[in-house]
Amino acid sequence: MKPVKIGMLGLGTVGCGTVNVLARNGQEITRRAGREIKIVQACARDLSKIRPCSMEGIQLVSDPHQVVRNPEIEVIVELIGGYELARTLVLEAIANGKHVVTANKALIAIYGNEIFALAQKKKVMVAFEAAVAGGIPIIKSVREGLAGNRIEWLAGIINGTSNYILTQMRDKGADFSDALKEAQRLGFAEADPAYDVEGIDATHKLAILAAIAFGIPLKCEQAYTEGITKITRMDVQYAEKLGYRLKLLGIARRTNGGVELRVHPTLIPERRLIANVDGAMNAVLVKGDAVGPTLFYGAGAGAEPTASAIVADLVDVVRTLTVDPNSRVPHLAFQPDALVDMPILPIEEVETSYYLRLHAIDRPGVLADVTRILADLGISIESILQKEPNVGEVAVPVIILTQRVKEKNMNEAIARIEKLDSIKDRVARIRLEHLNCEWV
Repeated sequence: MKPVKIGMLGLGTVGCGTVNVLARNGQEITRRAGREIKIVQACARDLSKIRPCSMEGIQLVSDPHQVVRNPEIEVIVELIGGYELARTLVLEAIANGKHVVTANKALIAIYGNEIFALAQKKKVMVAFEAAVAGGIPIIKSVREGLAGNRIEWLAGIINGTSNYILTQMRDKGADFSDALKEAQRLGFAEADPAYDVEGIDATHKLAILAAIAFGIPLKCEQAYTEGITKITRMDVQYAEKLGYRLKLLGIARRTNGGVELRVHPTLIPERRLIANVDGAMNAVLVKGDAVGPTLFYGAGAGAEPTASAIVADLVDVVRTLTVDPNSRVPHLAFQPDALVDMPILPIEEVETSYYLRLHAIDRPGVLADVTRILADLGISIESILQKEPNVGEVAVPVIILTQRVKEKNMNEAIARIEKLDSIKDRVARIRLEHLNCEWV
């Protein structure tokens, strides 16, 4: 049979990684797919740039539309990233009857509903395994491997940059700013790191995971997002003393009132396996009613880990080129007409435990005032850690761990505590999840 001809949009780190994986494992990939997969054309901004991959047999062009409109190409691999240009090119490719493989989590999270609707109409596939957690096959696992389950919740470390920074803050005692500079020096963080450290990247990925886990439309804009920029070395150290690790988690949970969809710094008991995922690695914990807890771990970024997912998607697409479109695995796991538009809970309605750090004047009755406020709002205390004052110190740190309570109650409690004349500065609040399951 003739090779399946591929057109690639973008030939950067991941693009070259994909070229290399296809070249190195070509025979094995052909055996799996049933046909050779061949990149015949690629778009790049700088055609003269020397790249770490062979361009033999690949025509380089500067106009991405030339690739999208090439009648010989059956599958487009979109690796340019970003929003509007990627959206325009992908929609044009689909309109031209081409299948699409993308690693663009922002594209899928923001425009996925529109893209999938057109793909359904045009009877083509849009594959996006590489958009979430790099080389970890989490999309396929949740969408197909766990298809017999009712997914109850999932929690993931799905941004390697933030995880690296928090690991440095714990292991090296670094401040956030110093850990960020080190991440930038090593290439884990961009010059403008906001996309990662403010939680935006993780939110895009979480929206995709939640959609395929619960059979809901993509609702990225309704997710609660909080990054790690306000985390201090003090909080990381106190968490360790109390037996917890601090991670930026994406959490999606099905409840009677709707779906929780939130990204924020989270304390996790140190005995949990996911709490021990360090550096730039990713991990996703998924709880199904039949299988129980499952943990997926691996490299969340990088040229060849991401290429691994892209090539796996290409194999899937090639395998189904001659299959009845109605028999293909749905983009969001559930049949398009069976998606349920469940509401996303506002963060004020979410129930979780909390870590509170406050600076209290060292005098009798202060803790009694604080605990009275918490009790009045139905907030139970799990434990309290009070640092002994140093000579001449007026205010001392007090750490309080609470039991589960709704966020709106905690907001009210913090507002009242901050009005006490015995409390200095703002109260630091970090959410705490036990992720209760037997072994993870």
